[in-house]
Formats: sequence, structure tokens, C-alpha cells
Amino acid sequence: MAKSRIAIVVTSHGKLGDSGDRTGFHYEEMTTPYYEFLEDGAEVTLGSIEGGAPPHDPSSLPENEDERPESVRRFLKDPKAVKALEHSVPVRDLKAKDFDAVYLPGGHGCMWDMPDNDALSRLVSEIYEKGGVIGAVCHGPAGLIGARLSDGTPFVKDRLVNSFTDEEERKAEKDEVVPFLLETQLRGLGVRFEGGKPFERHVCREGRVVTGQNPASAEGVAHGMLMALHALKSQAAE
Repeated sequence: MAKSRIAIVVTSHGKLGDSGDRTGFHYEEMTTPYYEFLEDGAEVTLGSIEGGAPPHDPSSLPENEDERPESVRRFLKDPKAVKALEHSVPVRDLKAKDFDAVYLPGGHGCMWDMPDNDALSRLVSEIYEKGGVIGAVCHGPAGLIGARLSDGTPFVKDRLVNSFTDEEERKAEKDEVVPFLLETQLRGLGVRFEGGKPFERHVCREGRVVTGQNPASAEGVAHGMLMALHALKSQAAE
């Protein structure tokens, strides 16, 4: 049976608004699914909005190694993985025909460079419309906002989706920094939003779309995506 081909696309935006603070992608939200996908036998391509070495959210990479999640420590000691991240593929060069799924990790940077990125929006909609799987976690669902189906319908309209909630944004004291509140924006596009308790694992899966609320949900999103991919393979084999 052919291997699943999965693209992981992270943000390239490194400034937290006008606050002067740094941001970027969230390490654990990228690394945990990365290894879940590889261990399932998938081929994984690391991409980013602009390509090259993307910035990371400093809060997701504690200076004390013992405080870092296991998948993050593993990734940083994996020369092949580190090289792939340092040379991430620009999203404009990722073609839907080459992938069975796309996964969008979070990090506050997503809020600036993902919603209006035409190449990302096209990748999401084209992978989905050719029968592929879409996954996103935390602020990653910001990358679903601009996607449109071939009939012009917003990709997220009437779908069961979740993300970092407005309540979590306020508790993180970033609600006045981000350009918009993600939950509010998704609801405005017609999403059937399902949020869980703040900072606790919560994953929504509806068919071939899997979304998670926060870093604690990243592993669950990966599992949900793999379940959807296995279901597709089983259907194809019948």
C-alpha cells in the first residue's frame, strides 16, 4: 500500500504585532504530529509560508531542555529533521497533486500570514477537493479562513471546527495584540464551532477535516488525520 504523503506548513511571521515580542510557529504542535506521521509510515514534507528557516514562538522552546516536550527534544537532535526545517519549502511550491493531506501547526504568527495567503488557501482547498485530509491546531485554523471550494463557498462554512478559543486568547493576554480573534472570525464564516475547556485537549473530527484547540490537542489531531487517511485507503482497496 502506498505511503501517505503529508505536508506540514508553518507560519513564517515572527513579530507579535506592535508589541516588540517575537513569535512564530509552536514547536510541539509541529514536532509531535511530525513523528506521529513518520512512525505511521508517511512521507512528510516541511513547508512554510515563505520557505527557508521559519521563526519559532520562543515560549514553545524553553531554555531548560528538561522542560521541553519529548518530541521537541527528539526533533532538535534529529539532523535530517532540523535540515528539513531550515530549508522548508515555500508554500507556493507545494502542489496539491503531490499530497494526501496538509497539516497546519499553530503559533501566533499564523494570525498574520496565513488567512490571506492565496497559495495556502489553494493548497488546502485543492487537497480537500481531490479527496485528501485537512488538519490544523490552535492558531493553525487561521490558515483555513481564506480557502474557498471550487464553487466559491468558504471552506469552513457549516463545518465542525475548533481552534484556540477567544477565552484562551484573553487568558493568554494576547487578545489586544492579535489582528482578530480566531474563534470569532471562524464563527463569522459559518463554522459550527466546538470549544473545550481552556488549555485542555479538545479535538474535532468531521470526515476529512480534523482540528484541535491548543498544544495539548496536537497529538489528537495527528491521530485523527491518520485515522481519516487509513479510512480512505481502506475504501480504495475495496
